[in-house]
Amino acid sequence: MMQAVEVKERKKAGGEESPMREVLLDKVVINMGIGESGERHQRAYRMLEELIGQKPAVTYSKMTIKNFGIRKGEAIGIKVTLRGEKALNFLKDALTVKEMRLSRKSIGDGYFSFGIAEHIDLPGVEYDPDVGIFGMDVCVSLKRRGYRVARRRRRKGKISTSHRVTKEETIKWLESLGVVVE
Repeated sequence: MMQAVEVKERKKAGGEESPMREVLLDKVVINMGIGESGERHQRAYRMLEELIGQKPAVTYSKMTIKNFGIRKGEAIGIKVTLRGEKALNFLKDALTVKEMRLSRKSIGDGYFSFGIAEHIDLPGVEYDPDVGIFGMDVCVSLKRRGYRVARRRRRKGKISTSHRVTKEETIKWLESLGVVVE
């Protein structure tokens, strides 16, 4: 009972907030839809592997689309998931491409997404005519401590709506990185 009173007094006095309320970076997913298999897909795979330093996963077509020349089960894209320090470093580089500006439309409850038209816009990447130019989608998820409760295998639990990250908190987290939300 004494601890609860102390916490309330600290909040009133402008003290620190609970560490469970802190918004953290969960993951950054980079997706590249190549649209075809073969040599172009292999070049994109090698380029992303060199850029990230991690082995990407291949994504396959779910259905046949004759107009686009795509068959079911054909490798048409690649994706990679980054977590921790590597995710934060890539996110900062990717946001410099967007000139630290994001649209309010691309932000949701605990996530935001944006696209990069040309991978050569990233810092430290030079154009190589043998590789070509590829675009990518960057999807970022935010979380709070305790989210593992909903995903673990044993004794799963539900996350309260008050513990979920809201759109306003996502915007506030972005502004702490120096991003302007328009």
